[in-house]
Amino acid sequence: MLINTQYRSTEEEIMDSFDLQGTALKKTLQDLAAINSWLGGTSITVDGVLSVITSRPKQASYTIVDMGCGDGHMLRVLATLGKERGYSFKLIGIDGNAHTIRIAKELSYDYPEIEWYAQDFLTTPDAKENAYDIILCTLTLHHFKKPELLHLTNQFIAIAKMGVVINDLHRSGTAYYLFKFLCVFFIKNPIAQKDGAISILRGFKRSDLEQYAKQINGAYHRIRWRWAFRYQWILMKK
Repeated sequence: MLINTQYRSTEEEIMDSFDLQGTALKKTLQDLAAINSWLGGTSITVDGVLSVITSRPKQASYTIVDMGCGDGHMLRVLATLGKERGYSFKLIGIDGNAHTIRIAKELSYDYPEIEWYAQDFLTTPDAKENAYDIILCTLTLHHFKKPELLHLTNQFIAIAKMGVVINDLHRSGTAYYLFKFLCVFFIKNPIAQKDGAISILRGFKRSDLEQYAKQINGAYHRIRWRWAFRYQWILMKK
């Protein structure tokens, strides 16, 4: 029987629970970051950030916040990119799981330009209008149901000075079965296997994102399908 991808799954992932910690959490975070890189996911966010930056006059520095930062892989990539290209980036990682933030700090010892906060997305002291230049949301939005998702995206665009870069999964039967195939040969971590498959079923179709965009205030948007079965969704501040 073929998997039904007409509607978003409501099944929870193991990583949704903040009980996972220690070696199991660290290994799973590293495996998920590696999968993201293998399948080109990292470049989708980087490309989005550069697209937002180059769409406006150059600034002396940029404050970039990663909401749901995981082990901080994306922020470390951006820190390196900033040094290579002469950008001054102030980078902030926020995640609701304190265990995850501890791991991010351990892995980012050589990146003093990154700050870390273990808390809800919108409770940082600077979470006010135009507080940050760019907000990132990489493989995070699919964890939320529609009402929460709309609340978050509206809040993100309110506190972003320039825009929001969203990188998330295309809900597709082809993507689901391709991931299952890759698990046979390359992905041995059982948590990554289970959560990866559920994540795809909790992902989005273009029509979902188009519908959400109509309910986000103060932004115009652009959606691009990217390999491997991702959507780059950029919300630009009006």
